[in-house]
Order: sequence, then structure tokens, then C-alpha cells
Amino acid sequence: MATDLDGTALRTDGTVSPRTAAAFAQVEESGSMLVFVTGRPPRWMGGVAGAVRHRGLAICANGALIYDLHTERIVESHLITVEVLEEVIAQLRANVPDLAFSVEYEAGFAHESDFLATASGGDSLTGRPCAKLLARHPGMGPDELLAMVHGLVGHLVTPTHSSRRGLVEMSAQGVTKATALAALAAEHTIEQAQSVAFGDMPNDLPMLSWAGTSYAVANAHPDVLAAVDHVTATNDDDGVAQVIEKLYR
Repeated sequence: MATDLDGTALRTDGTVSPRTAAAFAQVEESGSMLVFVTGRPPRWMGGVAGAVRHRGLAICANGALIYDLHTERIVESHLITVEVLEEVIAQLRANVPDLAFSVEYEAGFAHESDFLATASGGDSLTGRPCAKLLARHPGMGPDELLAMVHGLVGHLVTPTHSSRRGLVEMSAQGVTKATALAALAAEHTIEQAQSVAFGDMPNDLPMLSWAGTSYAVANAHPDVLAAVDHVTATNDDDGVAQVIEKLYR
């Protein structure tokens, strides 16, 4: 059982509802594997880990990091090298005016001053390998920006988006939610056909295409709604929990 978090299993306010927490407990108590597959970095997983009583594994940063919720430790990494990071930023900066960048490391976060208006802005972005590079544009929509980024640097990194703003996320070349989930399934001898996945945004599409059975929540991006096997209720109506309760009745 694999599910995205924001916009899918979590409420719009970012919380795990009691009903959804109980459904997640059902999955693990049945002996099945529960995997959270998210664009979130591990530093944003503390609240989720506590809400689900440290159950399950998390695939973070769109597949770049595997995070054990039981121990709250990163157990596997697939990072963008410094050389690739430098080239991608240079190519995008030269071709897309007004972009601002940030990076997620295994532990920590750095951003340019234009990316977030905080006192910590202006940090170096390319001093070490990173899990995820983010690019934000103040005037472009996410689908338009994603298409542009893919055309410019899609041969160097794997771009996607999970936002309704002009924000694109980039992982190491070939790294997606699907590649991480497939590797985890193989490690635990779980057949692809047995897997069930839930999502709502374009960064979920590789995972939903890979899964044996795929669900979108009703509030999902149009491309996701068109790609899945089934549609459940919205995230605020516990759509993921509704399906789990039927499957594990």
C-alpha cells in the first residue's frame, strides 16, 4: 500500500485525520507494507511520523531518499551530483529569466534570497550533492514551467511538479517515486500486481503508472485523474481511508 501525502492522504491543513490514521494502522496490522511516497523532505516528516505512531517507511523527495519512520533515519539516498547541479542551474538561469532556486539535502535546506524571504537566504546551493533541486518562477504556471525545464535539462535530471504555483522539483536522472517504490517492492518480494497506490499530482504519475492498482483523490490534477484506474473521495473527505477500509474489511 503506497500513498502520497500532501493533497492525497493528508487534509488540506496538512494533518492526518483520525480516520486516516486508523486506516493506516489497519494496513500494518494486517501484515501488509505501508509506504508513504512524497515530495516532502525527511525534515517535514516528524508530524506525520508521530500521527501514524511511527508506522511504515517513507519514500521522500520524489524517490531520492528512503526514510524509516520507526527510527526517523534516512536509510538510502539517490542524490544529484555537484557537477550536474551546477550545470542544471547554469542552463536554467541562462534560459529562464526570474527563476529562483533552492535545494534539499539529506539533512538541511538552502535557498536563494528570492526563493524565500527569510534571513537565511543567499546560502550556497552547489557545495554538496542534494536530494532535490527546486526552481520557482513568479509568473509562470507549474505545467508551463515544467515543460520548459524538461526541454532544457530533462537529459540531466528528472523534473516534475506537485504544486499549483510556478514551482518545479528536480531529482537525479531516472529517480522517481516509481523507481524507489519498485526497488522497495523487489527487496521485500512484493509483486507489482499486488501494489495499490494513491496520488493527486504529476509527481505521482510514475508511481501510479507502475502500481498494480491506482487511485486518484477527487481533487487531483486533471492529468492524474485521466491516468488512474479509480477515483476516490477528496483528501478532506478521507478518500484514501475509504478505500483502505474496503480493502482490509
